[in-house]
Parts: sequence; C-alpha cells; structure tokens
Amino acid sequence: MDRYANFAELEEHEKEGKDYLILYRKADPGFAIMAPHGGGIELGTAGIADAIAGVDRTFYAFKGIKTAGNRVLHLTSGRFDEPLGIQTSNDASVVIAIHGCRDKRDIVFIGGKNDTLKEKMLKALRAANFHVEISDMPGLRGISPENFCNRCQSGEGVQLELSRGLRERMFDHLDRRSLRTKTDVFYSFVDAVREIISSFNEGSHSETETITSSS
Repeated sequence: MDRYANFAELEEHEKEGKDYLILYRKADPGFAIMAPHGGGIELGTAGIADAIAGVDRTFYAFKGIKTAGNRVLHLTSGRFDEPLGIQTSNDASVVIAIHGCRDKRDIVFIGGKNDTLKEKMLKALRAANFHVEISDMPGLRGISPENFCNRCQSGEGVQLELSRGLRERMFDHLDRRSLRTKTDVFYSFVDAVREIISSFNEGSHSETETITSSS
C-alpha cells in the first residue's frame, strides 16, 4: 500500500531535488514514454523510458533519489496525479508507461487498454527473443481509465511491466550506481519497442523543446 494518497500529500513531506526529481522532454505529441516510478522506486525504468523516447518522442519520469527508502514515493498508477505527468499523458495520443515489478523471472507483462498496440508489442518482443505475456493479473492489467497510461487522448495506452529478472540483465548491476552501464539486452529491448512505435504511425511532430537526461 502506498504511503501517500496522492501527489499533493507526497509533496507536503518530500522535497523535490532532495527526495525526488521530475524529468521531462517534449517532442512528438503522438507518443509519450513515461516512467512514473523511476530512480530508486523501480530501478532502471527511467533510463529505459528515456532511451525508448530518444529525441523524437516525449519523455517523462518521476525519479526517487533518496539514499534509501524510495518505495515511500510510489504512487499507484490509478492515483498517480503529479501535475506535469498528468499533463504529459493528456497531451499525448498514446502513452507507453515503463514499470518494474519484483518478479525474479526474465519476463515482460503487457497491460493497458490499447489492444492493437499490445498485440504488436507481444509479437515484436517475442520475435526479439524476450519472454512476454499480456497480463491478466490484478494490478498489472493497466485497464482502468484512471490509470495514467490511459489518460491520453485516445484513452488507450500501454503499460510494460519489466521483471526484476529482466532488468538485472539490462544493466551491469541493478543498483543506482551502475545503471549507466547498459548491456546488449537493454539495447535490444529499446530498439524493438522503438521499431513498434515507428510502425504504429500515430503521426509525427519532431520539434524538441526541452532535453533532460536520466540514468
């Protein structure tokens, strides 16, 4: 269970720049690639989202930067209401949300309301030799309209839950000091998802307004 009921409550007790960071880079409004539990909350997810977005897709991350205890910064997707994050989702045609789950297997669980894009993700990631399932597990389905990945203009986003086992293969070590050292598995996953986005053809607008890097 989350410690805080919403972002306003979190903001009363946690300090931006000391406990958390908000990263944002505006580009193509067709897709937004978002990591609401980045940094120490769900290790590796902000860096994965950043790489998928590149310079041609909008990127957003909420990152925990505490030395320890970042889990208290977790806001469940149905209650995640950080204002810039919600605006980013609202502005996009489709949101792809990158999450991390604790499963020790090497697997990706696909959720969200966009059934067409979910099927494309399933086939393409399997073709790239990833273990992938469309999730029917409570908490991982991502089908609620309140889930911020579905607050996009189409009302149908995608949620990718990357297991700890998979994320451990994407980085030299899955800890905050080693996330900059990425493996071939990381780049294979990023390339596969970027190719899916490009083929989905949700329109184009490549003007980048603001760039912030993440790890």
